[in-house]
Amino acid sequence: MIEVKGLVKTYGPKRAVDNVSFTVKRGEILGFLGPNGAGKSTTMKMITGYLRPTGGTAVVDGHDVIRDPVAVKRKIGYLPESAPAYQEMTVQEFLTFIAEVRGFRAKEARRNQVDRAVQMTHLNPVRHQTIETLSKGFKQRVGFAQALLHDPPALVLDEPTDGLDPNQKNEVRSLIKSMATEKAVILSTHILEEVEAICTRVIIISRGKVVVDETPAQLQARKPGARLDAIFRTLTQSDT
Repeated sequence: MIEVKGLVKTYGPKRAVDNVSFTVKRGEILGFLGPNGAGKSTTMKMITGYLRPTGGTAVVDGHDVIRDPVAVKRKIGYLPESAPAYQEMTVQEFLTFIAEVRGFRAKEARRNQVDRAVQMTHLNPVRHQTIETLSKGFKQRVGFAQALLHDPPALVLDEPTDGLDPNQKNEVRSLIKSMATEKAVILSTHILEEVEAICTRVIIISRGKVVVDETPAQLQARKPGARLDAIFRTLTQSDT
């Protein structure tokens, strides 16, 4: 579903992403890990077409992000870090606008997609509030709802549980897990318990390069009995 081929991104002399390659199949939840500044968000932005690669490319459901970026965007639900939204709109207005942008021109089709997204992300209590009045957790749910709205086959989620309370985190994790049977999911996180809870694969990126591509069990087997955060620190510090 998602094939990343030798992605490179440079900013002047700095190589933020250095020849990153991997694939994600339908049914997989890929945990994308790395310290701050490792290149995670930059890689995700290139996969979604938000940033143009300096080198390499990404293919989503057969569409190349460089040759056909609009087709790629149709296939992806993207939740960026600190997801932007029109603050003066209500949740209902914003999601209706997103539905129209996504091509749902008929009023009934728009309403159905919005209702589905609101139900999935538990936004009913605030659907008629303006976004600027919402808590950080509810704003994050609005961002998640817009990513799910068009029922895409691929999801790219940058810190999807950021700002949520423990109950909300569990709800979002359960939702991601339930959808993964039909979708390919990439999610970045700094919460290693999240990796253990829902991810089927783990990629660790450090200094713009992939240093690990394994299952959570394989990662844990590197140091049996050790905490995942300790293994993670060792791998990203040694860069091996």
